[in-house]
Amino acid sequence: MAEDETPVAESLLPYEDWTREALRQVVLSAIRHVAVEGLPGAHHFYITFKTAFPGVIIPERLKTQYPDEMTIVLQHQFHSLSADAAHISVGLSFSGVPAVLTIPLAAITGFVDPSVRFGLSFDVTVPPPAETPEPPPDTTTDEKPAKTPDAPAEVVSLDAFRRKKE
Repeated sequence: MAEDETPVAESLLPYEDWTREALRQVVLSAIRHVAVEGLPGAHHFYITFKTAFPGVIIPERLKTQYPDEMTIVLQHQFHSLSADAAHISVGLSFSGVPAVLTIPLAAITGFVDPSVRFGLSFDVTVPPPAETPEPPPDTTTDEKPAKTPDAPAEVVSLDAFRRKKE
């Protein structure tokens, strides 16, 4: 480090998180405006999102076609556009088949309005799916579980779990 450079302290405040959330509010404001007023002039949006993100609701055929990420265009043919604090919802047609998509704001990786060269991008990590516990064994059959011949028995001492007398 050069003599005139001052070391930068690591922030104890989550400025990056706050900035990312504030920029997501720009996306939300644009969607809400268009939901009420319609698209003004030449404005139109490209919205890219993670299809496997929790809370994304799209037809199964689209999930199969776009297993990671998908971009939709809001320009001429869309309907039922709405937004709440955490999601956007829009009706679109795919190969002539209508569908309503619900997209959490947190799933959006890109928002572009090419008519004014405005764009935002977000790093989004899809959380791993929650592990589903194995179903309990079916106890409705009359069959007894097979014993494993010559399998050693496991002995557990209960002394480790007992309270010691003082």
